[in-house]
Amino acid sequence: MTVLNSRLRLALLCAALLTPVAQAADKRDVTIARDHWGIAHIHGKTDADAVFGMMYAQAEDDFPRIEQNFLQALGRLAEADGESALYRDLRQRLFIDPVQLKKQYASSPAWLRALMDAWAGGLNLYLQKHPEVKPRVLTRFEPWMALAFSEGSIGGDIERVSVSQLQAFYDKTRPQQLAEAMPVTVEPTGSNGFAVAPQRSASGHALLWINPHTSFFFRSEQQVRSDQGLNAYGAATWGQFFIYQGFNARLGWMHTSSTVDNIDEYLETVEQAKDGRWQYRHGKASKPFQVREVELAYRTASGELARRSFTTYRSHHGPVVRQDGERWVSAALMEAPQKALMQSFLRTKARNLKEFRATLDLHTNSSNNTVYADADGNIAYFHANFIPRRDTRFDWTRPVDGSDPATDWGPPLSLDQSPNAINPRSGWVQNTNNWPYSVAGPEHSPRRQDYAAYVDAGEENPRGVHAVRLLGERSGLNPESLAALAFDPDQPAFDWLLPQVFKAFDAATPEAQSGLAEPVALLRRWDHRWANESVANTLANLWADEVWARLSEPARKLRMPLYAYMETRSPPDVLLAALAAVTARLQADFGDWRQPWGELNRFQRESSAIKQEFSDDKPSLAVPFTSARWGSLASFGARRYPGTKRWYGDSGNSFLAAVEFGPRLRAIAISAGGQSGHADSPHFKDQAQRFVEGRLREVLFHDDQLKGHVQRRYRPGD
Repeated sequence: MTVLNSRLRLALLCAALLTPVAQAADKRDVTIARDHWGIAHIHGKTDADAVFGMMYAQAEDDFPRIEQNFLQALGRLAEADGESALYRDLRQRLFIDPVQLKKQYASSPAWLRALMDAWAGGLNLYLQKHPEVKPRVLTRFEPWMALAFSEGSIGGDIERVSVSQLQAFYDKTRPQQLAEAMPVTVEPTGSNGFAVAPQRSASGHALLWINPHTSFFFRSEQQVRSDQGLNAYGAATWGQFFIYQGFNARLGWMHTSSTVDNIDEYLETVEQAKDGRWQYRHGKASKPFQVREVELAYRTASGELARRSFTTYRSHHGPVVRQDGERWVSAALMEAPQKALMQSFLRTKARNLKEFRATLDLHTNSSNNTVYADADGNIAYFHANFIPRRDTRFDWTRPVDGSDPATDWGPPLSLDQSPNAINPRSGWVQNTNNWPYSVAGPEHSPRRQDYAAYVDAGEENPRGVHAVRLLGERSGLNPESLAALAFDPDQPAFDWLLPQVFKAFDAATPEAQSGLAEPVALLRRWDHRWANESVANTLANLWADEVWARLSEPARKLRMPLYAYMETRSPPDVLLAALAAVTARLQADFGDWRQPWGELNRFQRESSAIKQEFSDDKPSLAVPFTSARWGSLASFGARRYPGTKRWYGDSGNSFLAAVEFGPRLRAIAISAGGQSGHADSPHFKDQAQRFVEGRLREVLFHDDQLKGHVQRRYRPGD
């Protein structure tokens, strides 16, 4: 595919979006139909009309989450949360400058400005019509603000910058901070995406499995249609005007968090010029830092707003985010919000593989891979969409010397230079946040030796092992059997983990074996599959998490992947001590360590609060599936909370869908809990029982499917 053809296709797709100047809010030609699950089906005359209705419906369902996302995106959290959030805001504002966003809004093509105008108009009309809603900060939305949050990932690239080290640099009253380690108990987030080619499906049509692993209630399930060709269904991150994980009548897309290495740190050699300005070395020259004053507001204990100004610095690599000895450290990452917003919306209107590929040539889906399927029978895996070309002499997993021009980024790798897999002979593709070198199985995936190390910094993971095995074995799949495959209860990491504790137990002294004989015997008999009634599953998961916590720091010091460290270097005494600790804790909490998994692992949704508080005294549901860490494809990230003995989940499977792309699209789906964020709504947790059972419902995509299931049809503001 030539660059010229790609640009032509993208231009044609953009041309189809041209629309008159945004209409007045009270003249929008858009209706919202709520089905019996509370899901909004929006239909507008133009794309802008549809976006207007989309945002109005989102605000009806959960305005606090919309505001929270944009407080974070705009760097204004401290105006609500107080001074403790000040440096998170500063981190955001180093990369997101409202002045520049306003300029990019003004320079945007007319169709994109119309969408941003409609985005703001829908939210503002909601606030106007609902005076009882009291925003924490954002009482009015401006169109340019949409550019601050232009792709729907669970955590943007900016969040990988250390807040504590940034604070140490910009607040000289504090000592320098060491790199902060991620808490070892954090559930791995990401996603699973599978695509199945026609030769492996029952109907002879391509299938797509959509399974983001995010914090619960992170996205809104919607259908958004217009007379200009928009017809997208799926999950939209609260506050965004595009379907992030989903499908249209012709094709579908599933994004999985990538392990690409596309964020780099540069060690800048600094010096002070005679006039007092700071500058940095680049080759034989000295360059002045770009200096920008950033003023941030924060809420004081008395409720008043106070302000604080920071003098910030930026090299041509990126903003300065910390200090390393005498050198400053700047961070380089993708900064292209206008193009990112364009790509996020345009892909929802693509109708075939060529049009979808054209959107990828914008190179702004930086943190995600994409699993794809379409009605023409194509399936594909597209690796992370922003990979700057770099000199392979350098170790890009560490900070590089910013004074050496050879470390400067080149243009992004083209699509054809990336480890993709399009219509592989295996008849399937998968990604579970693992590397791309097993995406289509051992014989048909990209080869690691063909790509620079920075193209992917990850490894295989237990979910990937699980997915490759299942997809390699199965054929004759339909949406229901594909969903069942994605809930297969095997946990393959225990195939190599548990033999180690058995060996340690057999070699231990009688004293070390004390109290462990029965737990070890139970684990020996276990089939490594999760189930609500399984006591062995409880023991194995808690034990493995305990070993993970104890070995995380030794592995980090060796810069060794933790899975590999656990497989090859787990000390026998640590394995046995972890099992003893787990049985003792269960015994203390419940009076008996023999606890079925479903008694411990629970789903609870009783409050509208964004940050939930859990209680053993309130209703909850047993959840059979587990953490994704040990290879379960279905993910439920749970832990104990203050005052609880049971474990409660707050992340994992969130929106799930299985889609068949035949002449008439068919899909099944489920969302965690329910569509509404209001605890008094009948749709607050009406999907909860189906969710924990993995029992997906029919998607009402077509008009004849909606017939008889519409509870309310209205126009925004009615």
